[in-house]
Amino acid sequence: MVEKKDKRKCIAAVKVRGSISAQREAKETLKMLHLNKKNNTVLIDNRPSFLGMLQRVQSYATWGEPSKEILSLLIKKRGKLGGKKITDEYAQKVGYESLEKLAEAIFDCKIEHWNLPNIQPVFKLPPPTKGFKGKIKRSFRAGGEAGYRGEKINELLKRMI
Repeated sequence: MVEKKDKRKCIAAVKVRGSISAQREAKETLKMLHLNKKNNTVLIDNRPSFLGMLQRVQSYATWGEPSKEILSLLIKKRGKLGGKKITDEYAQKVGYESLEKLAEAIFDCKIEHWNLPNIQPVFKLPPPTKGFKGKIKRSFRAGGEAGYRGEKINELLKRMI
């Protein structure tokens, strides 16, 4: 089953828990998603393969659909090109007018963030301001932090940027 490009949505996945005692399958899946350290974030789309990977690591990560504003802020403040910040010159080199246009293309799934040349696929974020609101070992539905959280990922990312 192939999804159409206009139905794809951007998903932000954040690793909230360490994986020392995790099962081998969960560790391998986290490595495939490039979520190697706590508070690392990746931008993926909602393909069935990615959603299955997120279900496999739902005890160690949280994910949801970020807004355009949060995605643009994330790319501006925390996006890395080698060891340096992403600039408007890089966006023009890739074929976009500015970082806002690049962020909009990533949000609309016209391009994939991890496929851009010389860019780090992971955003390294600090822990959220004033900490996590719930326990990181519980699911988001049960009052914790792990698992699917939908639009509420924006609140978490805003406190982490």
